[in-house]
This record gives sequence, structure tokens and C-alpha cells, in this order.
Amino acid sequence: MPTETLLRPAAPATAQIAWWGVLQKDRRFTRFARVAGRVGTALSWLVVVVAGLAMIIPFVWMISVALRPSSDLFADPARLLPHHWTLDGFHAVIDQLPFGRLILNTVVFALGTTLVLILFDSMTAFALARLRFRGQNLVFGLIMATLMVPFQVTLVPVFLTLFHLGWLNTYQGLIVPRATSALGIFLLRQFFMSLPKDLDEAARLDGAGDFTIYWRIVMPLARPALASLFIIQFSALWNDFLWPIVVSSDINKQTLPAALTTFSSQSGVDHAALMAGAAISLAPLAVAFLLLQRFFVQGVASTGIK
Repeated sequence: MPTETLLRPAAPATAQIAWWGVLQKDRRFTRFARVAGRVGTALSWLVVVVAGLAMIIPFVWMISVALRPSSDLFADPARLLPHHWTLDGFHAVIDQLPFGRLILNTVVFALGTTLVLILFDSMTAFALARLRFRGQNLVFGLIMATLMVPFQVTLVPVFLTLFHLGWLNTYQGLIVPRATSALGIFLLRQFFMSLPKDLDEAARLDGAGDFTIYWRIVMPLARPALASLFIIQFSALWNDFLWPIVVSSDINKQTLPAALTTFSSQSGVDHAALMAGAAISLAPLAVAFLLLQRFFVQGVASTGIK
């Protein structure tokens, strides 16, 4: 009995030592987790900074080339900041080209085509997402199949059609062939399918037709997706080079990207004028994205939800 009495406190002491060891291991693990978290955060920021510089440096170099003379450019093309500053590149764009007319043509082409495309694509997407008819999936599959056909394949047939219609060097020749997009139909259809069908049923109980549901219920709710599609298509059309230069041989009917080829010839290339024109043409895209970036992020996040 005395021996057992003396040995009884040993068990709590052993348990206390074991608990202290576990606690020490937990503390070491916690410190390791904190260090690993800080290292991971630092690496993430490093990747973001490197990616940001990789995207920003080309734009900085473009502005630098637009603001330097040719002698300074050829002396050290890799330098970002020029030794001598000049606005000759911007003067060349404004003086040698009908700049105001080109900007107007580009706005009419990009903005007009985008608005018409959004109207047609949203109508098609509404029919495929909210209505039920025979062959619905087949129609959608055929529309998606057109994504595998490059636009260059249909360039010659479309050009011949416009030639016979007399639409070359006209706004309708620029806009009509680009007035719909399979990608836009897909994006809007996916967004429309995420909206509750109860909204349609409630509207029909109140006597609303299909067009009323489309225009007054679905379209207001689809603003994020419409903004995303607007930015994607507007930027693509604003920077489009091939189609405007094929359809419009008259410089007064060309867009700014197509007209900038004037500064590239067999005698040489005016790099300052080209970069100045590119910088000017990018300004509206930057403004459009800054104004619609909130809707763009919402549209991208919700388009894939079904």
C-alpha cells in the first residue's frame, strides 16, 4: 500500500509531460504555418508584380516610341524613356490622315456593330434558353459549330456578296457581316439559363408575352453579361484590321487601325507615327473598360452558372 500511494502521482506527471510535448509541436506547427503563409503571400505578390510589369512595359514602350525621334529610337530601341521628347509622331497622324473621319468611322463600325450584335445575340440566346421548341438543341449545336470555322474562310464569299450588293466602301458593308457572334449567343444563353424560370411564369400570369419578358424582365437582369459582351466585342471590332481594309479601299471609309498602314511602305516605316496612332486608338478601349469593369467582372463570374 505505501508503494502504490507513492507511485500514484507519477501518472498525472507523465500525462502533463505528454500534453506539454503536444503543445510544443502545435506551436512549432503554428509558427511553420505562419512562415509558410507569409512566404506564399510574398510569392503571390511577386507573380502579380511580374505579370503586371509584363503587361505594362509594352504600353510604356509604345508611348516612348511615339514621343521620340527616329534617331533616338534607332540609337537604343530598348530604352523606355527617350533622351529627346517630341510630338512629331502625333502631328504626323493628325496631319497626314483624315484623323477626325477615321475616328468617326471606327466609332460607327465598332459601336454600331456591337449594339446590333448584342440585340441579335440576346434575342437568339433568349429563344434558346427560355423557350421550348423542336430542334432547339440541334440549332444550338449548329451555332456552336460555327466557332470552328475561321472568319478568313468565309472572307471571299462575303466579299463577293457585298460586291454584288454594292456595299463596298459603305457602313452597312462594314457592319452587317459582323452583326452576330456565336460566342455572344453562348455567353448570353448561359446567363439567361441561370435566371429563375418563375419570373417568366409570373409575367405570363400577368398577361406578358415573350417579347415583353425578354425586353422588360430578362434584359435588365442581364446587364453584367451584356456589359461583358459589349467590352469583348467592342475591343475586338475597334482593333479589327483585316475586315475594314478588305471592305473599304477608300481611306475616307476606313477605320483607324486599317489607315495606319499608310505609315508602312517600301521606303520605310514611320515608327513614331504608328505608335502614336496605336496609342490614340487604345484610349477609348481603356475608358470603356474602366467604366464597365464592375459589370465585366460580374458577367464573367456568373456566365458559367447554370
